Amino acid sequence: MKYVRDATQTPGAGPGAGPVAARAQDTPQDAHARTRERVARSILENGPSTAAALGERLGLTPAAVRRHLDTLLGDGVIEAREERVYGHRGRGRPAKVFVLTPAGRDAFEQAYDDLAVGALKFLAETGGEHLVAEFARRRIADLEDRYRPIIESVPPEQRAAALADALSADGYAASAQASPVTGEQLCQHHCPVAHVAEQFPQLCEAETEAFARLLDTHVQRIATIAHGEGVCTTHIPRSPAATGTTGKMNESAERIS
Repeated sequence: MKYVRDATQTPGAGPGAGPVAARAQDTPQDAHARTRERVARSILENGPSTAAALGERLGLTPAAVRRHLDTLLGDGVIEAREERVYGHRGRGRPAKVFVLTPAGRDAFEQAYDDLAVGALKFLAETGGEHLVAEFARRRIADLEDRYRPIIESVPPEQRAAALADALSADGYAASAQASPVTGEQLCQHHCPVAHVAEQFPQLCEAETEAFARLLDTHVQRIATIAHGEGVCTTHIPRSPAATGTTGKMNESAERIS
């Protein structure tokens, strides 16, 4: 899967190599690798995607999309799943969507490693699980402090979008969209600590609590990358279920398993 990592580099970005010179040395294999990287990155940034959506998004023919998807599937970068449907499901089988595998996410050089897992295990074993939770809360506190002025500067109906923009600026590839049920969904298509959070869900829980406080409403985490979903999804109801103190906001942050 090394081609995914290499393809994230801008052609000609190396010392002394200009883009014209780099293009002159391109081979058909180079062009295919760049297109496969575009397909993988589109799935990373937009979440689970159908072949049709990828073709439309990237301007590729159905045959080209299928060819690159087959290669990515064979290399273990992506996997195919049935599309998850919220609310009423229509007739017919759910569409097939493609998501990045953990190995595929590794190809984009996420910032987690064995050292972080080992440090948190040591903390839990020597001081107790409550110290891991406290670490998670302190880790997210800086993000919350930075985001609060941004969120509070816009009307309530724009705050989910403002939060998504702030998260995207920090590399979470986030978006806010209307929920199939009611309210909005905050989607994070990239998580820099996904592998660590697989073993320490306190990281996800602290983040969800921070979202509730920032948005001043009850929120529900309905999917996470750490639990094998293609995207971290937080449901934000249209009508706040709680508008009280920070303590109440903490109680209003939930996850649906």
